[in-house]
Amino acid sequence: MAFLSVSRSRACPQIRRRASLLDLLGLSRQRRKLARLDEAALRDMGLTRRQALDEARRPAWDVPHHWIR
Repeated sequence: MAFLSVSRSRACPQIRRRASLLDLLGLSRQRRKLARLDEAALRDMGLTRRQALDEARRPAWDVPHHWIR
């Protein structure tokens, strides 16, 4: 499963990071765009249509694990 992420610098990597509202909105937007990609673009990313749709259907609060550390 592919995960999309928002890059952000951190002063201290040990501090737990909660996804901000802007992060969640951005992730939701990226997931919607992923669902609209054509087969060639998905193939370039190594994803199937099923994987893209599964990712796009995830709720906004279902963030990648590396966001939660």
